[in-house]
Amino acid sequence: MQSIVLLAFLIVYFAVLIVISYFTSKGSSDNSSFFIANRNSRWYFVAFGMIGTALSGVTFISVPGAVEQSAFGYFQFVLGNAVGFVFIATVLLPLYYRIKLISIYSYLEERLGFWSYKSGAMIFLISRTIGSAFRLYLVAIVLQKFIFDAWNIPFWLTIVICLLLIWSYTFKGGLKTIIITDTLQTVFLLSSVLLSIYFIAKNLNLDIAQTFETVKNSSYSKIFFWDNFSGNKNHFIKQFLGGIFITIAMTGLDQDLMQKNLSCKNLGEAQKNMLTFTGVFVMINLFFLSVGALLYIFAKTKEIGVTPLATPDHLFPEIAFNNLGVLPAIVFMLGLTAATFATTDSALTALTTSFCVDFLSFDKKDDYNSTKLIRTRHSVHLVFSFLIFLVVLVFKLINDDSVVNAIFKAAGYTYGPLLGLFAFGMLNKRSVKDDIVPFICIISPLVTYVIDSHSKAWFNYAVGFELIIINAVITIICLLLISKTHKKELILV
Repeated sequence: MQSIVLLAFLIVYFAVLIVISYFTSKGSSDNSSFFIANRNSRWYFVAFGMIGTALSGVTFISVPGAVEQSAFGYFQFVLGNAVGFVFIATVLLPLYYRIKLISIYSYLEERLGFWSYKSGAMIFLISRTIGSAFRLYLVAIVLQKFIFDAWNIPFWLTIVICLLLIWSYTFKGGLKTIIITDTLQTVFLLSSVLLSIYFIAKNLNLDIAQTFETVKNSSYSKIFFWDNFSGNKNHFIKQFLGGIFITIAMTGLDQDLMQKNLSCKNLGEAQKNMLTFTGVFVMINLFFLSVGALLYIFAKTKEIGVTPLATPDHLFPEIAFNNLGVLPAIVFMLGLTAATFATTDSALTALTTSFCVDFLSFDKKDDYNSTKLIRTRHSVHLVFSFLIFLVVLVFKLINDDSVVNAIFKAAGYTYGPLLGLFAFGMLNKRSVKDDIVPFICIISPLVTYVIDSHSKAWFNYAVGFELIIINAVITIICLLLISKTHKKELILV
């Protein structure tokens, strides 16, 4: 019965999104609308919608699930995120608006050269495809277990259904549609996390004050970890610095989230968007960590075994679907669906934009909004949907960890060279041997992998989220080795 109710909810949910897509793309589905929403987005819609895009289903499930192992230590990382967002608002956004970019990787062509530009764009395509697949995998395993298994639908078909639903409301309107649908999905996400806290607390017979007091006094509420710097991945400095640089790379150097900022009318509105988003982002992560503490407290109080779970990611859905009732289950599904699809639909739009602009040079063609190029864009959109599908299937075979850890670990390898390229370009006036840059972007992650694999044995040091810093530094050192002083005026910051 519950699986039928949840399936009916999903059908209604996506019907609403498709209707929104129809009206937002009506009379305006050209490339300008798809790529940058005609640079006419309201900053408060962008700020609110970015919350759902930035959080994703990973935050919704993996962050609460990881509380038992690392308590509120993840909040150290979130504090670093906040510093990174401020850097983006005050340093990167002024640069992007001054050059009037559609794809942010165009900066690398003007500053370093053609191959540096293509390398940066390709890094994004690989990074975002992998990251989006990881996030979609998370919601797919929940849908599979609690809905589609009841009809013996195979996992691969579940993924196809998810991607077809996303494709159906994004392929035409693009960013213009995403701005509105992500705003709606963020409302669902925030409502869901607050209602989840309410339902769990109610089952524990706690009022609001008692709920927060219970979380505060629990063993899960520890935030700062200062002991054993070399051997502890949760050490404050590692988490905080990792949070700063992962944010700069995964947000500030990521076409997905920056595409939304570049759709604002001007720099001032884009900065208001980013700073407002930062404040809400920090607060909502505290709520997610509180949900995690309450879930484990609930499991212990009701004597629910958590050890048999395949990964900590299964804790929240297990309790929501099997121990709280139908309404909390629907609320959970609402939040998870909103979080995950707000991220995946946005990523598909950004991947399509980057490929069309960075590799097919749409922005340099006279027939920018022609029917032929719009059809080409539709094909690109479909191809990236298929690539995400393939990565999800591969990830299902190899993953045995919390998805949040897998995502940030992958980001350390894939976004590191991108962070190095932008940092090198902005911090000095040297030019590089441009045709060698693609090889550096391959070598740097390989060297980083060797260091990460042997750091414990060689240096008695456990690498955490600061992996991306190591990767970026290696990239910068390599770029310095192939660079020389350039007298020509260059675009910096």
